[in-house]
Amino acid sequence: MNVLLVEPDYYTRYPPLGLMKLASYHRSRGNRVQLVRGITNESQFKPDVIEVTSLFTYAWKPVHKAIEKYHSLYPEARMRLGGIYASLLPGPIKERFPFLDVHVGLFKEADSYLPAYDILEQVDKWKGWDTSIVFTSRGCIRKCPFCVVPKMEGKLHSVAPDVHNYIHPNHKKVILWDNNFLASPDWRSVLTDLKGGGWKVDFNQGLDARMIDEEKAALLAEFKMPMIRMAYDWVGQKDEITNAVDLLADQGIKRRNILFYCLYNFFSEGVGDDPSSFLQRTIDVLDLGCVSYPMRYEPWDSLQKNSFISPLWTAQQLELIAKARRVIGFGGAFPPYEGLMNKLKNASGLDEAFSIRPIQADGDEAPCADVDHCDSTLSHS
Repeated sequence: MNVLLVEPDYYTRYPPLGLMKLASYHRSRGNRVQLVRGITNESQFKPDVIEVTSLFTYAWKPVHKAIEKYHSLYPEARMRLGGIYASLLPGPIKERFPFLDVHVGLFKEADSYLPAYDILEQVDKWKGWDTSIVFTSRGCIRKCPFCVVPKMEGKLHSVAPDVHNYIHPNHKKVILWDNNFLASPDWRSVLTDLKGGGWKVDFNQGLDARMIDEEKAALLAEFKMPMIRMAYDWVGQKDEITNAVDLLADQGIKRRNILFYCLYNFFSEGVGDDPSSFLQRTIDVLDLGCVSYPMRYEPWDSLQKNSFISPLWTAQQLELIAKARRVIGFGGAFPPYEGLMNKLKNASGLDEAFSIRPIQADGDEAPCADVDHCDSTLSHS
């Protein structure tokens, strides 16, 4: 059979791992595969099967466009949709496209295959990709109310403890997509395996600060990663994140190379963070000498990015943070600059802390006589 693998034209920094594994799966059964991204003109490759992937629910429009186009081109081909959007909202998708097979969750038959990295050369966007992407575990031990991982992957379980077998022989860099790597029973053997191979490693999904101990900190320090990512979601985790940073710093990891994702705008079933909580967590991170990266919450079933506004927040406050990330932040993050720390600590609240101009008595931003100076003082301190 001919199998057409379709990645819709949505924004992403990473190649379609699921389709790459499906390519290996289909090849093992003697099928021919071809990868396309977005909409391409009809070619001599006539598919019997069309596999379409999907990303977040709010990136649904390119997915629908791809489904409609390729179904019109190849109406006789069997078409299947998988991925995050498909797994979270299968019902509405099936109603919209009754001819479509919607796959929910992981396709376990393909998950154990080494991704077919060679098919990336068929798409201009991915030509020259030189990094292996690996899940050594799936799921998570946590039950965070804002996270969809348990719904998608279930409880924590091992999938690739022999990590070297899932790394392309020509790749020197490895991205781990484990959702809670340090909670995996295989964390020690995987780190040992990676260290022995000499690969440059990126724990892309972040590490659980609550799982850091002396042994883990020492092993992580041996990888000389450019950035270690963790999360600080609730003020009550302050002692745990402080302990994690101190342990990593004791092993020689620079505090400026530790980044914390700071969730904000979350609200569900009466529980959520508020502006004062977010401001305090940002200050806590900067006080530790680390970098704070704001992460705006969006419900798992949202069909429009940045459309949700928590009842504990205002649209103006959310825009203040977005503007501050662009103007006084660096790459969307808040580094521990002295000027920025003083501004946040001396502010009466979030509105003043993240305003670009001084706040007037009526709560509006006052005009700034020297806009360039006002906007750039902190980013260059």
